[in-house]
Formats: sequence, C-alpha cells, structure tokens
Amino acid sequence: RRLCVPTPGWRSGAGSAGRFANATLVRLSEYLSSGYKKGVRPVKDWRSSTVVAIDLMVYSILNVDEKNQVLTTYVWYRQSWTDEFLVWDPEDFDDVKQVSLPTANVWVPDILINEFVDVGKSPDIPYVYVTHDGQVRNYKPIQVVTACTLNIYNFPFDVQKCSLTFQSWLHTIDDINITLMRSPEELREDKSVFMNQGEWELLHILSNYKIFSVDNDDYYAEMKFHVVIRRRPLFYTVNLLLPSMFLMIMDVVGFYLPPDSGERVSFKITLLLGYSVFLIIVSDTLPATAIGTPLIGVYFVVCMALLVISLTETVLIVRLVHKQDLQPPVPHWLKYLVLEKAPVLFCIHQKHRLCSSTDFSRRRSHHDRDGGLLLGFPSSRDPPPPPPVMNNILQEVTAIRHFLEKRDRCREVAKEWLQVGYVLDVLLFRVYLVAMVTYSITLGTLWAVWQGA
Repeated sequence: RRLCVPTPGWRSGAGSAGRFANATLVRLSEYLSSGYKKGVRPVKDWRSSTVVAIDLMVYSILNVDEKNQVLTTYVWYRQSWTDEFLVWDPEDFDDVKQVSLPTANVWVPDILINEFVDVGKSPDIPYVYVTHDGQVRNYKPIQVVTACTLNIYNFPFDVQKCSLTFQSWLHTIDDINITLMRSPEELREDKSVFMNQGEWELLHILSNYKIFSVDNDDYYAEMKFHVVIRRRPLFYTVNLLLPSMFLMIMDVVGFYLPPDSGERVSFKITLLLGYSVFLIIVSDTLPATAIGTPLIGVYFVVCMALLVISLTETVLIVRLVHKQDLQPPVPHWLKYLVLEKAPVLFCIHQKHRLCSSTDFSRRRSHHDRDGGLLLGFPSSRDPPPPPPVMNNILQEVTAIRHFLEKRDRCREVAKEWLQVGYVLDVLLFRVYLVAMVTYSITLGTLWAVWQGA
C-alpha cells in the first residue's frame, strides 16, 4: 500500500481556491479586471465623448492671504462618468449592483483646477464606486490652495469672489466633456456642509460652463465655480473703528477748553501720541498688498491728519491770545471782518465785551479831573506857578497817569486780540467739525452699502 502525501504547494492552492470559492465580490472584481485597460478611455466607439458630471460643496474657508493673493479652502469634490467596460449583470453575481474598486485600477479623467498654486493636505481616498451599468463615482475631499484676485479696498466689509476652474488638462471636448451633477440653482444655495463659525461667510456658489480654444483648432470644455464669500466685520469694528472714533470724539471735546489756557495744547498732543501708538498696534491687523490700500487705512491716515490740523489750530490760537499786551493793535480790516461781520454771519456769541472809545475817553477825563483835584486847584482856570516840591509831585502824578493810560490801552489791545482769538477758534472749530462729520458720514454710508450688498 502507498501513502500519498500532498505537497505544501498543492495544499496552499487548494486552500486559496476554497477560501474565495463563494466570494461574490472577488469573482466580480476578477471579472471586471480581466482584460481591462485603465490607460484607454473607456468607450467602445472612439467618436463618442466621455461626459464627466462634477459637483462642488465648500466645507470651510481655511485662509485668505491678501498679501500673496491666495485662497485656501476645503471642499467636497464629486465627479462621475460612465465606464463602458465596467458593466455586469447583477443576476450573475448574487444581485450585486455596485462595488468599490481601487482608483489605481480604473480609468480616471484628468480634470484639474487651473488656479492651483500649491498642493494641499488632502486625504487620500483609494477607492471609487462602480455600479452595474458602468457608472463610476469618485468622491473625495480636497484642500484647495488657489490663486485669487482679492480686492481689499472695502476691508473689513469686503466681499470676495474667487474662481475654481475645472477642465481636462489634455483631452479636447471630443474626448471629455464636463457637465454639472446638480442644477445651478441647487448648487448656488447649498450651504449644508459649510462650517459657518469662522471669519468668512459663504454667500453662494455660481457656476459657468464654457468652451474655449487656445489655437482655434482644438476646443476644450471647462466648468468654472465662483465662490462668493463675505468677511464678518464685527471683530474689526470693535477693535479698529470704535477706538479711533472715541479718540476723534475726545479731540472734538478738547475744543471746549479755554483757548487762552495751555492745557488744550497738552491735551491734543496727548491725543496725537495716543493715536500714533494705536496705529502701530493695528498695523499688523490691516491687510497689505502691493497694488492697493484698504479704505480703512485711508480713514486712519485722514484721522491722523485731522488731529495734526487740530493741534496746529490750537497752537495758532494760543499764540494769538498769549501775551496780548506785547502785540500791536488789531488791524482795522481784521477787526471789521472778525469782530463785526463774522459774529453776525455765524451767530457767534462774543464772550469778551470790548470797551468803546467813549468809555475810554470818559475814564481819561476822569483821570484828568482826579489829577487836577489832587493838586488842589480847579481845572477850569490856569493854575499858579507851583513851587519846586509841587512840581516834582506833579511830574510823578503825570507819570502815574501816563502809566495807567498805557496800561488801559494795553488791556484794550489784549481784549481785542482775545476776542479775535475766540472768534477764530469758534470758526475753525466749526469748519473742523463739519469736515469730520462729512467725512464720517461718507465713510459710514459706503460701509453700510457694502455691508448690505
């Protein structure tokens, strides 16, 4: 009697066949891969084009780099096409109607994004779904780093529109055509997967199909998606606009300090230094590009210029009303324009009442009469020749009278210059206030329109 011992190789082959003997998916995979050529476009008639249906859903806005003009998004990309060589009868394979196959084993269209500037950190999805009628579905998430023309003029109320253009890099429209998987209306309003808690808000996604030619010979199909996003301005409003507005309001309040006191100059210098420190702090927050400056940057510069103008006006007014007794009398034309016409035209209340010439003459006559009585003789007739002692007293009294007259004249000049400084201060303050209010209303209207757009 002979004993037959099977060899190890025979036992291994038998075990392998037995293990997959009833595996329907294995049989189906072998059936589909038998003779399949993944490098050939899967059509039986080479004249027919492969129609690739694509879809895009924005999941998150990761980064908007204004300086480098780059947008980083995380999207869910879907594409499907018909592979005429991956078909089977479900009844032959236990009613299996779809199966997952490795992406590396099937034909995949070479559809790329034209605006790609960097390879993102996208997860690798190694499988595609194939249905029994040859429909191939390739769904995958993609981190898209694309070039985008970012307009920062309306910052922080800006709306950006970036494009993602999908097209076959090599195949013409005779080989690969592109269409939408959903209707443009459904694509436009779909925000179901978008993470809506970041700085940017997704408004909508527009789509546009186009056929173009490079050399007027070969024509290509492209599908362009316009991702429209809007920045949420609350953070920048609280941290940029409100502090600047408060400083400007304090500058306006500083005009109510007396113009003849030096405290106003110190107050406005402090405001100017504080605003300079504020601009240094917020300079890193503002977006910067080589081709433009946001309007808020212009707003900060104009506010700084207004503070400088306010300080200059204060210095001039203080210089005008300081040490008035050392200044020459107010010119008649300036007195006429500033002290007579301007208060009437602009309804300016004059705080310092000017002494009239009659009052001055009355006080002078009063001094003369007092001087005559002091010498002990009536003023209506010529006095007798005074003795030497009385002559000295008369000279002293005359000197005192001249001093008092000069002091009165200096006081009158000082009062006139103080009144001129007060009127000019009110006029310049009103001009400054009108300019600031007009500028603020204009910017506020623009930002309100941009925010509501």
